[in-house]
Amino acid sequence: MPAMPLFPVPHRLMQVGRRPALAGALLLALLLPVPVARAALLELPPIDRIVNYQPKLHLQILTADGVEIGAFGTERRQFVPIGQIPKLLQDAVLAVEDTRFREHAGIDPKGMARAALAMLTGGMRQGASTITQQLVRTMLLTQRFTPERKAKEILLALKVEQAISKDRILEIYLNEIFLGERAYGFAAAAQTYFGKSLKELNLAETAMLAGLPQNPHYANPVQNLERASARQRIVLQRMKATGVISEAQLQAAAAERLKLRPPRQQLVVAPHVAEMARRVVVERFGAEASYTSGLRVVTSLRASEQQAAHAAVLKAVLGFDRRQPWRGPEDLETLAPQLQGAELERAAARALKDHRDDDLLRVAIVLSASPQEVQAQLPNGERAVIRGEGLRRVAAAVQPKARAPLKIERGSIVRLLRDGTQWRIEQWPEVEAAFVALDAQSGRVRALVGGFEFARQPFNHVTQAQRQPGSSFKPFLYSAALEHRIMPATLIDDLPFSAPNGWSPQNSDGRFDGPLSLRDALARSKNLVSVRLLQQLGVADTKDWAERFGIDPARQPDNLTLALGTGSVSPMQLAQAYAPLANGGWRVAPVLVERIVDAQGRTLFEAPAPAAFTEANRAVPERNAWLMTQLLGEVTRSGTAARAQATLKRPDVYGKTGTTDDAVDAWFAGYHPSVVGVAWVGYGQPRSLGERESGGGLALPIWIDYMATALRAVPVTPPPPAPAGLVRSGDDWLYAEWLQGGWTHRILADGGAQQLPTVMPPEAGASGAAPARPGPSPAQILQGVGVP
Repeated sequence: MPAMPLFPVPHRLMQVGRRPALAGALLLALLLPVPVARAALLELPPIDRIVNYQPKLHLQILTADGVEIGAFGTERRQFVPIGQIPKLLQDAVLAVEDTRFREHAGIDPKGMARAALAMLTGGMRQGASTITQQLVRTMLLTQRFTPERKAKEILLALKVEQAISKDRILEIYLNEIFLGERAYGFAAAAQTYFGKSLKELNLAETAMLAGLPQNPHYANPVQNLERASARQRIVLQRMKATGVISEAQLQAAAAERLKLRPPRQQLVVAPHVAEMARRVVVERFGAEASYTSGLRVVTSLRASEQQAAHAAVLKAVLGFDRRQPWRGPEDLETLAPQLQGAELERAAARALKDHRDDDLLRVAIVLSASPQEVQAQLPNGERAVIRGEGLRRVAAAVQPKARAPLKIERGSIVRLLRDGTQWRIEQWPEVEAAFVALDAQSGRVRALVGGFEFARQPFNHVTQAQRQPGSSFKPFLYSAALEHRIMPATLIDDLPFSAPNGWSPQNSDGRFDGPLSLRDALARSKNLVSVRLLQQLGVADTKDWAERFGIDPARQPDNLTLALGTGSVSPMQLAQAYAPLANGGWRVAPVLVERIVDAQGRTLFEAPAPAAFTEANRAVPERNAWLMTQLLGEVTRSGTAARAQATLKRPDVYGKTGTTDDAVDAWFAGYHPSVVGVAWVGYGQPRSLGERESGGGLALPIWIDYMATALRAVPVTPPPPAPAGLVRSGDDWLYAEWLQGGWTHRILADGGAQQLPTVMPPEAGASGAAPARPGPSPAQILQGVGVP
């Protein structure tokens, strides 16, 4: 009686070349001992993961206009149906991985025979795995080679071939296989290596990708272009041998110089936003579904504005750091003096392995240093030469007599910045900066930069940092003053002040300018005027009024230092608080996540439409917001932020600088009627930025650079007509009820206030009421005219 076979041979296998199939089966029987095969049969895992394939798709975070800003999940994958995968790519993969894929039933007898012969004769182990076997090994088994695993791989491949079609097997393989650099599947690899979709790939690029499955770690073009190119040539030769391409096509593709996408290149950088969106998704759907089911989060960010905000923050931080002293190299590695050429290159690469690289500030190890030139090597082996301007800030450190810890010498670990075509030695900044922009009408977040570098410092300064706002708090105090009979023309004494407890604040310019109008005092950010205003209004009433804008009263002091912004706010809270000034007096709620959709495009969450402006969400009266905008326009026209209108060349921008005591925090909060922006600069652990630093010098340039992009296509917006309840009197505006007098025209140094007496209009004659008598103009008040 014939022996029972170790496993059933499918009819389809026997029909395809009976003798080779039988030989392959016999060889397999010889290679797999009965106990191994029997154990394999008894312990086969189910093939449900393949038959009912559900690709693990990463979580993707997008801007409102569809640009990716973040991806989460261990596997970066874009599922593409087989009908949308170019035939050229399919043919290339089959040519190099499994030429007889369309003919065999899961195992290739010819390939198995070749591998078995090599094994039996002591030759090099050869790959005989079909695409189906590779798929089984990837999804159901381990990568470690054992006879038992090989037996299971073969048996499972046969089962899979009987369960699903060839096209489905190939579709799963092309979407599932790991191809290096966290890319799973060919669509993700096309984006990772070339920044293209599958249909955009040319022959040379297709062959390069088709060569990756054999060893994606060892021979991918990012890690080793030479090895990847050698594998690409093998693919092209196999494609020619199988009739997919001609000799001329092979030669042209082999000669083509491929343009790789730079590693980690990201068009729009918004890691803090991506992290905020990730947390929202995980809280709502859980970690497993969030990272594997292909959810897409559409944020409210605008790609071009986020780019501008990110670039502005980098520019400001690096510009500030260049004004600081050189702090020395980050580390010192040993490079033996006798090392040269390839040995030196390898030693330098090993030394850099433990130092974190960065897309902007590249880590490098110094190979040689002199006052005229520094040569350094980057982690990818590139040699950088720094001369002239690139050595300016480290001129003393490259002198022969320089001493540690400042000295730059062979083995020093430094940071390099490419400035055009030249390299410059920099250092990692210690200062931080942040920026946020909100749509003034809807509260949608248009741009958000939470810090200089997320990888080093993931703390989000926009939402998590609570810092003193300094003079950027003053608009809320001045807004409150308008509701207490204090008008733009009111004069307040800018003279020395001393509180009973000995507190004696100063103006930032160190001057006392006597009586100043409210308008001029805000434009020049006079601290002593603000303190006297707060004295008049009272701390409690002022905190209550600021709360209307969204300022948390619990985080504000209960004393006169409130006038100088000694409480705490986050940049997001300050932006939200400035929005009512921009939009006519209405509160808005910040919104970042617009919608979440699944892999099939079904909407799982959508943010509600912005609330209609009603009295329920009014923060301050329309006339108050309108008049504050006029005052803040003076700040950006002639005051501490005059650079804003001058640089942007438009009058429709408004805002206020802020610099805290000892310049610990530098701010600018400002707006156009359509968008509010807040910039902040400071150290993570609060300390002085320097006695000459200010909000106007550090934070305002960030705001201006952002607004230059945000308002590029926006025509100048003329001020809307004055709302009801305001009248023009002389050179400035009054609340209409004070046209006949009754408003405060002077606040004295001793805290006293003088009001203009109310002048009643004459009784109406036969022809009706007489016209109201206009009050004195600001110029007349300054001259004492009309003052009793």
